[in-house]
Amino acid sequence: MVDINMTLVAQILNFLILVVILTKVAYKPLMKALAEREEKIANSIKSAEQDEIAAKKLLVDYQKQLASARIEAQEIVDKATKLAAEEREAGIAETRAEIERMRKSAQADIDRDRELAVAKLKGEVVALSMAAAAKIITSNIDEKVNEQLVSEFIDKLDAEKIGGLPC
Repeated sequence: MVDINMTLVAQILNFLILVVILTKVAYKPLMKALAEREEKIANSIKSAEQDEIAAKKLLVDYQKQLASARIEAQEIVDKATKLAAEEREAGIAETRAEIERMRKSAQADIDRDRELAVAKLKGEVVALSMAAAAKIITSNIDEKVNEQLVSEFIDKLDAEKIGGLPC
């Protein structure tokens, strides 16, 4: 059996003293350090969760800003496209106006040249009619009768519009 002697009692007493000393010196500070570490880890996790929430909010804000910037950029592109189309249309309208002005100017030149040609033709017709009348009429007619004959001939030409031209 087990012999209980003083050595065994001394060992038990030494063991109990060692447990008390270790509890006071090692166990409580060790538990305190573990509790502090656990609290530090919990705080780190809490801080990380808060940072994650803040990062998500920041990401949402950036996405909103990016969407807003895209919309603004599209508006700028649309505005530039519209402005370019308006400028193109203005240029086309200006070119058409210039073409119309040139056409009117050319028509005025044509009308003026036509009137000049008609006037020259009248003068030549008068000269030719005078020459023809002088050859045909061999008798001496006074100048007044001569002018009346030419005038009647020209009026007749104006009435008939010989050659399709107005005289």
